[in-house]
Amino acid sequence: MIVDTSNAEHYRWGAGCDGWVLAGGPDLLIIQERMPPDTAETRHVHETARQFFFVLSGELTMELAGRIHRLAPQQGIEVPPGEPHQARNDSTHEVVFLVTSTPSSRGDRIEPPGP
Repeated sequence: MIVDTSNAEHYRWGAGCDGWVLAGGPDLLIIQERMPPDTAETRHVHETARQFFFVLSGELTMELAGRIHRLAPQQGIEVPPGEPHQARNDSTHEVVFLVTSTPSSRGDRIEPPGP
């Protein structure tokens, strides 16, 4: 089956952010996300999931283990298991990106105390 944002499982998160599950299962999770300007996810870690964030449009700010990375379209960054991270949109335009997690990151999220 061909999948896109018109037929994928959709969910809302944070302050007006969207996610679409493009592929899901225990071994792999691929999500397309959209973040409006000035939004952020909660800083967290995954115990076992390894993730890769890939920007389709806009600019994504990724705080990874205390370092700030700014990703432009067609750029990506890997987040190893156990590394504290936070995706943010610090820009004035929305950002759209893919998140690939293996194994699935569902149920694997821990929010550490403090920044």
